[in-house]
Amino acid sequence: MARPKKRFQQLIEEIDRTPWGPAEQALVAEAVALAVELGDERLEYEARMRQTASANMGGATDVMLNSFAWCLAHHDADPQRFPADIDNGSADLMWQFKWMASSLRSSPAFSQEQIAAVLDDMESHYRAAGLGLSGVLTARFEDAWDAGRFDDAETLRVQLEATPRDEHSHCDACGRSQFAGFFAETDRDADAIRLVEEMIEGGFSCGEEPEHALSRVLLPYLRAGRLDDAKTAHLRSYRLAKDNPDNLRIVAGNIVFAAVTGNEARALAMVERHIGWLAHDGLNVDAHFAALAAFAVALDRVTAAGHGETPVRGADAASLVPLFGPHDGAWGAADLAASAWAAAERIGADFDQRDGTDGHSRALARMRALEAEQYDVPIRSDAFTAPAPSVAPVDADGWYERAMQLAQFGAEHEMLEALPRALEVEDPAKLAQLQSMRLGILIALDRADEAAELLPERIAALRAAGRDEQADLEERLGLATFGLNTPEATAGLEEEIAAAAALPAWSRGDLAISRASLHLQADEADAALDLAEVAARAFAEAEDTRLSNTTTLVAISALLSKGDIEAASSLLDRFLAQDDVSAGHRAQAHQTRARVRGAGSAYIEGATDADESCRLLAELGATRALAEAHLLAGALWEDADEPEKAVARYRLAARIGGEAGGDATATNFRMARAMLRAGDAVEAAELFGEVLQQEEQAEVSPGSRAMTASMLARSLSAAGEFGQAVGAHGYASELFGEAEEHADQAMAMTEQAKILARFDENDDAIALLESAAEIVRQAEDAAGARAEVLHSLGQAYGGRGDQRAFGLFDEVAALAQEHDAGWLLADVTDSRGRALAELGRVDEAVAAALTAADGFAGLGDSGAAGGSELFAARVLAGNQRADDAVPVYRSALEHGGEIPQLRQVAALELGDVLEALGRHSEAAEVRALTES
Repeated sequence: MARPKKRFQQLIEEIDRTPWGPAEQALVAEAVALAVELGDERLEYEARMRQTASANMGGATDVMLNSFAWCLAHHDADPQRFPADIDNGSADLMWQFKWMASSLRSSPAFSQEQIAAVLDDMESHYRAAGLGLSGVLTARFEDAWDAGRFDDAETLRVQLEATPRDEHSHCDACGRSQFAGFFAETDRDADAIRLVEEMIEGGFSCGEEPEHALSRVLLPYLRAGRLDDAKTAHLRSYRLAKDNPDNLRIVAGNIVFAAVTGNEARALAMVERHIGWLAHDGLNVDAHFAALAAFAVALDRVTAAGHGETPVRGADAASLVPLFGPHDGAWGAADLAASAWAAAERIGADFDQRDGTDGHSRALARMRALEAEQYDVPIRSDAFTAPAPSVAPVDADGWYERAMQLAQFGAEHEMLEALPRALEVEDPAKLAQLQSMRLGILIALDRADEAAELLPERIAALRAAGRDEQADLEERLGLATFGLNTPEATAGLEEEIAAAAALPAWSRGDLAISRASLHLQADEADAALDLAEVAARAFAEAEDTRLSNTTTLVAISALLSKGDIEAASSLLDRFLAQDDVSAGHRAQAHQTRARVRGAGSAYIEGATDADESCRLLAELGATRALAEAHLLAGALWEDADEPEKAVARYRLAARIGGEAGGDATATNFRMARAMLRAGDAVEAAELFGEVLQQEEQAEVSPGSRAMTASMLARSLSAAGEFGQAVGAHGYASELFGEAEEHADQAMAMTEQAKILARFDENDDAIALLESAAEIVRQAEDAAGARAEVLHSLGQAYGGRGDQRAFGLFDEVAALAQEHDAGWLLADVTDSRGRALAELGRVDEAVAAALTAADGFAGLGDSGAAGGSELFAARVLAGNQRADDAVPVYRSALEHGGEIPQLRQVAALELGDVLEALGRHSEAAEVRALTES
């Protein structure tokens, strides 16, 4: 183990390269403890200066105040040994001073006199150090604003704007964000929006920016009628803020947005996700006030939407009792809203008493006034489950019908849940049927011992119903007729079938269908079909429609098992055309036909079947089965290239499955993917981020997480958030590498490089592509990935006139020829032409580009053909060969006939070339094409 001082230095280095968060906080705590153990106050000072900054970013106010006070006392006692600035970012006492008054103000436990003393002490230190007063004015402005002294705050704001900026001023991001928040709160929405948009357009960011600024202009955007901008700002702000408990105030603003925009289910989900944060930082009471008011607004909207009895998960935590008070059972939305308002009012009164103002009561009044505001900004990642049209049975006979229908579909768990009330029926024949269904389900769930204990009840019910021969049969066979798959059970069935001639028709059918099911399990489809036919005749003789239809479904399964799709489809169609099919059987048949049609690429028809199965299951009151049915419907609508419809089905599947206690991670991945396909990149990015977080917590395999990270990166790119997309692609490549999925790792690196090149970070892009090329060569069976990576690296080299490009183009061309990839061959030929042009090899460049154009045209891609010709024409025109360029431009025009942008560019450039050649009438004629 390293010596203590060496270990301390290692910790400091690790702290300085670790992002803010729990891991970094643990390292800081270890460094402080080690310095204390060493008894070295200079080292302790280094560690505690970092601890102050760390605690500020992590919302550990008590730690921050204690650490700062220790450091300030040591600095004041010996400024030389304990300098104000240790040259480590925010580890600067004078910078940290700005956090102190704000932290004291955040709790009514600190008096106004204490806050004023800190502000005065701050100004004294600044003046003594010869620093500018911008930082002091900022702290005084924040104090006046937070206390509700708006006139004083406005005076200080104006003074602050006139004061020269210095190294202790707020950064561009924080300064704009702060003023934007003040403007929004003082009804200057246009000014608030202007400042935030300046910040975004300038690319300014900081520890909690731009997420804080974006949250501050959500309501101003809505009031200005800029609903799309508001939605984009919300999704970005929330995605950036949702993982740090210190961002509670930011999250509160986003919850209010969801509440007033018709997204009550989303608002409830956000409340549930963050309600535990109220216990995170006991001294940040002002953030608790803001959050409680936001929660109350949201829960009022949930109640108004008809879901006031919905339980709010997490609200009954013991740590929240001091805020909400004791409660019997789970908190419903309506009750919790009232308690949240009461807690916010109580806290607000404490602040107003401390400040001698009515600032917090006015803030609450503004929140209550939001009841009159409503905007339509649908966000589809959360929604309340549509109430199922099912009506609960009112008596035992009704529950009997419900249980039987559920069993006929195969909704095993739901049938067992309905069974206790169904078993209250008095008819012994019905009891016998219920017992039969129960035994079959228990066997299917591998609960044979439990089934064996219940078999005597089934036999007793049969005897009570006057069916002694069937009772005798089941006494001899035990659980064989209920699906038990053992050699003894199979032998018993075979023996009874051989001697079945004297049995009643129903019993003969029962034996046959039981053995047919075992044949199916053994992949003996023909034998299953033969016995299904025997069973069908027997049940028809017994006039049992229910079991006749069950037998048809077994026959359909057998036909599908042997691959006879045409016969199975025909039988399914005839079956669904019958008018004597129960809802349970009909739902099962529609679901089976949905899968068959999906497998045959009849996606729309299959999706329609799946939707009908969902409708029937909803009527039956199914839960888990309904979630799975919606998942199937979503997959089929996605395959049908109807992502909007897929999103709706996936959302229902996720919500129903989640309410039933299931894991909705996989469904949410599908929903996010469909959102991306539907063009909702920002929403998709948010949902992919949540899925990735859930996968991290569940410690799923690196390869699976890598795929999610890759999809997150694609969504971020589509949403225009390229900086975060680079990071997500980088994380995906790390995970793919960990999973030894070399082709995918190289592709992630390539996508990362493309974004870097887009912003002229060409050296970094090429370095990434070179690494990707080395990695992808390890994936010999991934020709597509090798071609993409090597082609991209070749293009990057070619853009710099690097001769190494041509060897890579040769490799890609060879892959294209080997795999008969004509379009790729044309594309790499086009890239070769562009690289040749960079080297001034005009004739070769033009020849390559025209060869590429011929290749594209031969494949029917007129747009790509025209693009290659346009490039060739430009090369000729740019090298004083205008006459040669004219026919090439004309060919590009012809290929661009149905591509307006290509046609317009080619026409304009050709017009200029003709004009330069003195062919004025031709130039005018060509230019006229741009107006047609």
